[in-house]
Amino acid sequence: MRREDDVLFFVLPAARRLLPALVSLPAACAACRRLFCYSGHVNVCPLSLTEDALLAREPIIQAQAADEVSRRFDDDPEDRALRPQRMRDMVGQRDVCARLAIALDAAQKRRETLGHILFDGPPGLGKTTFATVIPRDLGVTLQIASGAALMAPKDVVPYLTNAEEGSVVFIDEIHRLPKAVEEFLYPAMEDFRIDITLGEGVNARTINMPLKPFTLIGATTRTGMLSAPLRDRFQLREHLDFYTVEELAEIVRRSAAKLRAEIDDAAATEIAIRSRGTPRLANNRLRWVRDYATSKADGRINHKLAQAALAMQEIDQRGLDSQDRKYLETIIRMFHGGPVGVEAIAHTMNAAADTLEDEVEPFLLRAGLVVRTPRGRKATAETYEHLGLVPPADGQSRLF
Repeated sequence: MRREDDVLFFVLPAARRLLPALVSLPAACAACRRLFCYSGHVNVCPLSLTEDALLAREPIIQAQAADEVSRRFDDDPEDRALRPQRMRDMVGQRDVCARLAIALDAAQKRRETLGHILFDGPPGLGKTTFATVIPRDLGVTLQIASGAALMAPKDVVPYLTNAEEGSVVFIDEIHRLPKAVEEFLYPAMEDFRIDITLGEGVNARTINMPLKPFTLIGATTRTGMLSAPLRDRFQLREHLDFYTVEELAEIVRRSAAKLRAEIDDAAATEIAIRSRGTPRLANNRLRWVRDYATSKADGRINHKLAQAALAMQEIDQRGLDSQDRKYLETIIRMFHGGPVGVEAIAHTMNAAADTLEDEVEPFLLRAGLVVRTPRGRKATAETYEHLGLVPPADGQSRLF
């Protein structure tokens, strides 16, 4: 950073090769109106930038990036230990693993960059895990970002300019990217270049900056919120489905071995049955059962201890917790089985409607315990059987 004739010159590390073009294009700082020559996406001079903004534009050292990844996604050391480290260690999602194995093998044989990949599916099914094992199998570096944190194009530039050839950039919750960031990614994904605007108004100039070929992996729980142009730029789109009881039981056994907890097959199956087909829940249940067994017994987990531990958490044989059962009982006892709107249920339960829609209803709908009709939510015959109640004799809900 230097001054010449009252013009402030500042060159980012990633744009030093563009210095000859920058020197002839002074611009006015949007914050202090100071003239400067700048390569970036906001017209603010270095003296007006905050320390955090300056640091965000420095090259990302691989060790620092690894530490950031560790802090953001692996705060729990046990979670790091429980995550599979290689594709061969994955349990379940066999079709997805087979397709990915072919794509990885073909990219390695051709010595090309792996195509962009989009993972979608409910939370806790392994989208982040797939995104972390792929670069390990390829032997390349990984950078991880969150869609909610990339609020402007300038926020994503450090990830793109510091991406090594063939490396992976992973964006979690990619559906939360603003429209401007999505459009900024289009040329980066297709042509491996970004356009940097210098100056403003009639004096504005656009400089094309090439990028090293990289792989973008996106993960989302709401594919419908992605724009069609962004979705179409992913060569591979994989949907992750729920796991079977057998697959979850194997995950529980492997996790127990990593946690150095002794568990029998019956206990592993019991935990798997009550985990709603989700590995994240299975591992959470296992941790609680392990704590219970350590506190109440000698630390070894058997079927009886697993049942007692899960009963203390009020998790029944189908994986329903107390809030799920309260939801079902409200529909049956207060609204005679429905149909009833979610707002009425929420007010009766003294809960937020979006909480019920996002946390409670998805599993109940998938389990067939609730149906959604044009008139509202309605309990099924299976609901009455599970709660030990007698359904209405005429099969119709009473109005009064």
